[in-house]
Amino acid sequence: MIIGNGDIASAIKDKKDLLFFASGVSNSKEIRESEYDREADLLMKQDRNKHIVYFSSLCVFYSKTRYARHKNMMELFIKANFEHNTIIRLGNITWGNNPNTIINFFRNQKKNNKPIEIRDEYRYIVSIEEFQHWINLIPDWSCEMNITGRMLSIKKIVEEFV
Repeated sequence: MIIGNGDIASAIKDKKDLLFFASGVSNSKEIRESEYDREADLLMKQDRNKHIVYFSSLCVFYSKTRYARHKNMMELFIKANFEHNTIIRLGNITWGNNPNTIINFFRNQKKNNKPIEIRDEYRYIVSIEEFQHWINLIPDWSCEMNITGRMLSIKKIVEEFV
């Protein structure tokens, strides 16, 4: 079963033995508490006897933002309440229509003739093929998967994808 209808959900093939929870907060700059509450409330309604696959973020390792704290709290909730779980921490995706992904943000800046700020920073970029490869390797037991993809500079991301 797939809970969600965004970019991540669109890249998943349903598997009857897994509950894919891809209905979270999709904007890492989100400030509305209602969005965080919505995800938590929906998560609490899921069948805890199912093997849940939760899509988190690599930011739980390096950020202290509201979004990162929320993702960390959801991971802890899942580990404590679902006997069978897979936590997938994902880099930045290359597909989909979410305007909040780094690639789509840059594309929209270019499309609207706005400047693109090229910082001396790096991001992990995950292709749909790599994402699907790892999804197909989810084991029967509980685990954590960090799907980092390629580490690229902002300059390379703009050159390659925008």
